[in-house]
Amino acid sequence: MITKENYKDAIKPYQPKPKYVRNAIKAFVIGGLICVIGQGLTVLYMHWFDFTAKEAGNPTITTLILIAAILTGFGVYDKLGQFAGAGSAVPVTGFANSITSAALEHRSEGIVLGVATNMFKLAGSVIVFGTVAAYIVGIIRYTVQTVLGS
Repeated sequence: MITKENYKDAIKPYQPKPKYVRNAIKAFVIGGLICVIGQGLTVLYMHWFDFTAKEAGNPTITTLILIAAILTGFGVYDKLGQFAGAGSAVPVTGFANSITSAALEHRSEGIVLGVATNMFKLAGSVIVFGTVAAYIVGIIRYTVQTVLGS
């Protein structure tokens, strides 16, 4: 008789062993490729439009968001995420994927009550915690500069 206590022991021989090294390598390679694409876009904007490195940052991020959203819409980014794991969660593209996925999932409920309402459910917490963390780091930096500057 299987109980809650011995259930984990009973299923352990049937569970596949996690492949940590292989998964880490895939995440590293795919995440690195996404970053290489971003760097390539930055160089492209600097060369074609004579932007400085700082000026090329915003169009690069916007292009990466657009590419990730389009790939999510066609279902390609989800397959990439299944293959690469954490490597596909590079901040900008992973964030775009989470917003686009939620929007697509709820599109049948309408634009306002479906897409707009549910689009930021997952991404909302990232925005809130990112804002709070930036505020806290700003306060710490200001305090350190004030104390060391005097």
